[in-house]
Amino acid sequence: MPVNLDKPHLWKTDITKSVDMYNEWFLNFAPKAFRETRVQAISDVEATLEKTNNLADVSPTVLRENPGVLSALRMSTCPPLAVDRLIGLAGVKGSLVHTMESAQKLPVLLRGSELDIELRKIGSIIKRMADPDIFVWLGRAEPPIDTEIHRAATIVADRLCGSIANPIIRNAQEKRQLAVIKDWLEARQYRYLPPGSGTKFDNLAPGTFSFHTNVPVRMEGNRQVNIPADIAIMPKLAKKGELPLLIEAKSAGDFTNVNKRRKEEATKMNQLRDTYGHDIRFNLFLCGYFDSGYLGYEAAEGIDWVWEHGIDDLSSFGL
Repeated sequence: MPVNLDKPHLWKTDITKSVDMYNEWFLNFAPKAFRETRVQAISDVEATLEKTNNLADVSPTVLRENPGVLSALRMSTCPPLAVDRLIGLAGVKGSLVHTMESAQKLPVLLRGSELDIELRKIGSIIKRMADPDIFVWLGRAEPPIDTEIHRAATIVADRLCGSIANPIIRNAQEKRQLAVIKDWLEARQYRYLPPGSGTKFDNLAPGTFSFHTNVPVRMEGNRQVNIPADIAIMPKLAKKGELPLLIEAKSAGDFTNVNKRRKEEATKMNQLRDTYGHDIRFNLFLCGYFDSGYLGYEAAEGIDWVWEHGIDDLSSFGL
């Protein structure tokens, strides 16, 4: 039975309430989330400077032993280098830089002298473009003092956080949304299954729920892949063989990006239906800037939603 997708006469009011709720959270809590990330980033950059002897040593040995320093090193140049710009300037394999950035490790297929050549190219670009206005000790005989190192680390950390500001906010919002749902469910005697409990999405016991649960789906060629479900909930009155309710937690700070990405949910829904049939339930938990265009698109795909400001609508899904 539809909960919100069939009520367009209520959408405008709900959109306004949702935008107000997101803005209130952003003003009160986003700065704190950003500051906490910034403090950690300063510590990470200071560690990078220590490992590279304050940028005096960006050798293949250092990069091989500490591939996770690359993000900070990219932000240490003038101007700061995007991932693809570094790849182009250094003339190195994109897979190397992307793996060092995303996984903080080296690609397994690149080894030995070939790896050293690539890493030396990266180090050469970093040293050549290191920002002398930040690293004031470069080119002088005296080593840096502690205040200079901390000041430089703070500037680089600000650059790092500025480049990932939106993900920082999204991650903070997701944690908050999951906590809100957890509180709502536990107040109704649902039991949370933490990561590592070994329970798969299709054998959750009635009255239990989990976060970030992998759901296997079939792709073309009968290939199987896992897609993540933010929340999987098995209703207390679920019948034998019933699949859990799947919910995606979504927040947005502007209307533009949600309409660019609205096809993602439709794609996920189609993959789930192709694998498990039309009885599979996949819905959204929304907070923020979701306009009528977005809602209409999701409704047309048969995807329902609950607004965070109207969280009690979860009970309409049989919870």
